[in-house]
Amino acid sequence: MQKLQKLPIGKSSFESIRERNYLYVDKTRHIYQMAEEGEYYFMSRPRRFGKSLTVSTLKCLFQGKKELFDGLWIAEHGKWEWKEYPVIVIDFNLIPRFNAEVLRQSIALNLKQTASDYGITLHTPFIETQLQELVTGLKKLFKEHVVVLVDEYDKPIIDHLGTGKEGLNAAKENRDVMKSFFGVLKGAQVADCLRFVFFTGVSKFSRVSIFSELNNLKDITMNEEYADALGYSQDEMERYFSPHISRFALKQGISEFEMREKLRLYYNGYCFSTKEIKVYNPFSILCAIDEKKLKNYWFETGTPTFLVNILKERDYPVAKIENLQLDEMIFSVYDIDRLQPEALLFQTGYITIKDVHDDIYAFHYPNQEVKIAFLKFLMFAYIPGNGADRSLFARLCGYLQQEDPDAFMETVTALFASIPYTLENKRDEAYFHTAFFLMVSASGANAQSEVLTCDGRIDLVIEFTDKIYIIEFKCNQSAETGIKQIRNKGYDQKFKQSGKKIILMGIDFDSEKRNVAEWKAV
Repeated sequence: MQKLQKLPIGKSSFESIRERNYLYVDKTRHIYQMAEEGEYYFMSRPRRFGKSLTVSTLKCLFQGKKELFDGLWIAEHGKWEWKEYPVIVIDFNLIPRFNAEVLRQSIALNLKQTASDYGITLHTPFIETQLQELVTGLKKLFKEHVVVLVDEYDKPIIDHLGTGKEGLNAAKENRDVMKSFFGVLKGAQVADCLRFVFFTGVSKFSRVSIFSELNNLKDITMNEEYADALGYSQDEMERYFSPHISRFALKQGISEFEMREKLRLYYNGYCFSTKEIKVYNPFSILCAIDEKKLKNYWFETGTPTFLVNILKERDYPVAKIENLQLDEMIFSVYDIDRLQPEALLFQTGYITIKDVHDDIYAFHYPNQEVKIAFLKFLMFAYIPGNGADRSLFARLCGYLQQEDPDAFMETVTALFASIPYTLENKRDEAYFHTAFFLMVSASGANAQSEVLTCDGRIDLVIEFTDKIYIIEFKCNQSAETGIKQIRNKGYDQKFKQSGKKIILMGIDFDSEKRNVAEWKAV
């Protein structure tokens, strides 16, 4: 059997990947474009998306390590002048950040270590003056302009969010440290010594919060030319991973086409501009191909407890998340003092751009991995109950697939009965709708809430390869009322051309009994 190239799972060192012959998806066209066309850049992406590898690649490029780029786009098409620049890397993944004082000490240690590596001794006591001394010292020593690369710049802030009042205060104090520190790069004495500056992180804090002193950064987060600079496009999947996908398909006992479609549905779908370019999360797809299993890899590397807490505190209508429509302000409103759930959802990677019309952006979950894992996490947060009862939700998708509405509704009723009476007082139609949606989605079913039609919005649509369920919820009315509404408004007309079997369901909830009163399927 053909020996496949090793997959760089969790690897963020460009030098290590190239020297040890791991598979590398060539992104040097974007790297070259950045380095040639500008000087100050900022880019945010969700976690585990290749930000640190991008920083590492830029470091090797500016260090003039030409041999590492043999065979890549930049060596074949670029006109890069291969010479060595002094490079300062500040990686906040590696810097302790418990409070402002520890953060300052940690940054100082990082700067002194970098200076020592270049044979320079820093004499000033403060991180702002140390950075200035280091940059000017390197310029003088090398007689070349200096490169500054900052990885996960926002980690000293976001790691404290969602940890109570004390954590919020620590986040604000760290924010002030970062604002003062980064502002040094705009000062005339330092700016004259700089060749290239690159910031990356998960979030995009407003310029007032962090970068008011460094207002010349070019934000390429939503730039069309860099839409696929991180993550893997479908073309890249075909070009680099075909042998791996073939072996995956063989193990699954399906065709390569079916395997590609499953991977696309489960891991593709991230969009970072108005340009219709979608990318896979690198970490997830690499893990799936390596283990030859379709699982939730990305979500398991960090649960969004803080985000879920905000959604709960604000009684956010989670069933509407995948139908959000917002203007472009969503991309810049990220401030400790006025955090918006929609901005958090987008910047952390739980929703992505679906399409754009008249400067209004429509959002949805990027793929099944994110949707199922996130909604399962939300379900356990929103729907109190014991673990044994809540585990019943996993059966719901199977019952629907088997067209067994009796078993399906029996399980739904059991799940609602398991919710402690004292923990949830507001049991209106909106609550039941949210809870029902979370249960079904967490089971793995492809459920969509409030699907728009010409005559209104369908409460819930659940779609399989061969059938579609159209569901209308009622509270203290009747199941038949729900069926009549579906028929009167012609909700099923939207799906007639699909060729799939259409099943209508009306479900009525009793707010006194706090459970399903009756249901009907036709």
